[in-house]
Amino acid sequence: MPRYLVTGCAGFIGSTLTDTLLAEGSEVRGIDSFTDYYPREVKEAALNGARANPSFTLLEHDLATGAVPESSLEGIDGIFHLAARPGVRASWGTGFDAYVSDNVLATHAVADAAGERGIRVVFASSSSIYGDALAYPTPEDTTPSPISPYGVTKLACEHLVAAHGRFSGLEHVALRYFTVYGPRQRPDMAFSRVIAALAAGREFEVYGDGSQSRDFTFVGDAVAATIAAMRDAPAGATYNVGGGSEAALRDVVALAGELAGRPLNVRYGEPAPGDVKRTLADTTRIRSELGWHPRTDLRSGLAAQLEAAGALAGSAG
Repeated sequence: MPRYLVTGCAGFIGSTLTDTLLAEGSEVRGIDSFTDYYPREVKEAALNGARANPSFTLLEHDLATGAVPESSLEGIDGIFHLAARPGVRASWGTGFDAYVSDNVLATHAVADAAGERGIRVVFASSSSIYGDALAYPTPEDTTPSPISPYGVTKLACEHLVAAHGRFSGLEHVALRYFTVYGPRQRPDMAFSRVIAALAAGREFEVYGDGSQSRDFTFVGDAVAATIAAMRDAPAGATYNVGGGSEAALRDVVALAGELAGRPLNVRYGEPAPGDVKRTLADTTRIRSELGWHPRTDLRSGLAAQLEAAGALAGSAG
């Protein structure tokens, strides 16, 4: 039975990864600090399934405060490091301190512990490191140019794990996720906010004019890429993880209304600082080296998220 440590195990992607590993027969040790970025009860609910599995153990711990607990490292085969403070808009101003702590310091602690013990690490980075890229689709060898403090911290984490690789021989793989969505998505993210507005019958505010587009990636596909990276990727590799479902936000809002069976009243506002205009992943490398490809299109994935929220047409009753 493989044993893995999943940091950020109560988060959106982390809890989905945890459930998938458990379903495959792995043992999972989870670490989460339950930060106040969004309500603790949402994270607790995401762990309901894992907590019922005897192969799962949870340790509440803030990785930024020091070393990774020894008890979580004993006998493990790899670390999935997903713990981080997410979000572009909140990373400006005084909020930046928390991003340095939860992203940079926490990643240093994980890399330090893993390097000393020869444990492989798969690290969750972000497409935010590219900023407004000069080429679309954007390949991994594009020069990073983040335009938000959040993106800066994720790029710093990539450099940190690479530095540990040179210093201690740390086996590491970095994954640059492109706008992951699906059941359990964080409540501050666009799809969750759209669904909440549909459920409440209230107006939905779009930051900007809605023409900004993203390469939307279903959470199940992101998790499959993450597991493949742990098991098959060469040490030091970096991969884009994109769903191949680029769409403008205004089109996503219209699709959500169509699937929910009721239109959404939309108000357009000012663009959010640090939000890029477009993302589109070049996934040639991960397809050719790991045999991974996204399996869930935007319509199917959004329908799954709506259904999980009870907002799909015909399912609310």
